[in-house]
Amino acid sequence: MSDRIREKLSILADAAKYDVSCSSSGSTRKNDNKGLGDSSASGICHSYTEDGRCVSLLKILLTNHCIYDCAFCVSRKSNDIKRAAFTVDEVVNLTINFYRRNYIEGLFLSSGIFKDADFTMERLLRIVKKLRLEERFNGYIHLKTIPGASPELLSEAGLYADRMSINLEMPTERGLKLLAPDKSHDEVKKPLGFIQNTITKFKDEKKTGLIKSIPKFVPAGQSTQMVIGATPETDMEIMYSANQYYKDYKLKRVYYSGYIPISYDDRMPQIGSQPPLLRENRLYQTDWLMRFYGFEVQELLNPKNPHLDTDIDPKLSWALRNPEQFPVDINTADYRMILRIPGIGTQSALKIIQARKFGKLRSDQLKKIGIAYNRAKFFIRCADSPYQLNDPEPQHIKHLILSESNSKYLKVPQNQLSLF
Repeated sequence: MSDRIREKLSILADAAKYDVSCSSSGSTRKNDNKGLGDSSASGICHSYTEDGRCVSLLKILLTNHCIYDCAFCVSRKSNDIKRAAFTVDEVVNLTINFYRRNYIEGLFLSSGIFKDADFTMERLLRIVKKLRLEERFNGYIHLKTIPGASPELLSEAGLYADRMSINLEMPTERGLKLLAPDKSHDEVKKPLGFIQNTITKFKDEKKTGLIKSIPKFVPAGQSTQMVIGATPETDMEIMYSANQYYKDYKLKRVYYSGYIPISYDDRMPQIGSQPPLLRENRLYQTDWLMRFYGFEVQELLNPKNPHLDTDIDPKLSWALRNPEQFPVDINTADYRMILRIPGIGTQSALKIIQARKFGKLRSDQLKKIGIAYNRAKFFIRCADSPYQLNDPEPQHIKHLILSESNSKYLKVPQNQLSLF
């Protein structure tokens, strides 16, 4: 590797670390005809930092030159930083060489916008097209959609990328206009809608069976990212926005990136202040409850409770606010209600449903199933539960749970893994 390429890689890999939406789950691309790599048969092996950042992909920007001056972005045009740009061939060669050395198992490619959206998107397209067709690379590719790019470029890019994403930036239009007045959420909604409609079209054509071979189009779906903590939105506003995008565009994931202070702009937290990692974690937990536990966003956040608790997780917070729902009889409750018990996850809930077919469950059996019994015991009744005249007050339960638990959530620096 030449010194110049090494310098570019150092600059553009560091600039990419602020983008967290690099999950590669959901792709089924297979290796045919002795190509290079496989995102299906062997799977993508991830490494994550404690705050959720994926470090198993070659995660770079094509360039950190940008025509926009977004106050929250390190690559904004007014920022006095080193600038660099890869050529198409340089990105292709880096990806192939790193893959062959087993440094990476896929590519996450984004870019600042230089000249205009189509100029930038066309170069991103050339990279993924060359990897797929000339290098016969079948590994995972996550490609960023450039807001404002033409539908023709997006249509072709979707044939070569496993996942595409476009950053919402701020959770609300109000917050975006505050820090990036030249941008709007409409510029994000248009490509999200176009790609989702195209995905649906390809799936419908496949169902008809009239066409022998239908190419894959963004098989791992779309995602987006919000910057959290740069603007004063409430947790309710953030999650209501995420919920709307999940429903409207069938997104696979919404990522929440705690703002890392990189500017002395008085509209945002100052350099030296801690990124809101705990808040970020609580938002992810809320997102999980919405997607996998059957909760509606209005149950978790509403005008009476616009912010998530920092000392307890959202599921426990909901349970303490709704004592009339408990205790739940573990031997008669349905799967949906068992999922809502603090300390019981999806797998444990399924095991409970299966195990109680053979008899009423006792506390020792629940412990063997693997539930967090010290938390769940305040919200359940099982075969050997002692009779209580009065249920404990929610605040008393909260105090007991907190006194017995140690948080595993650690404050760690949000650094990207060094490639050197």
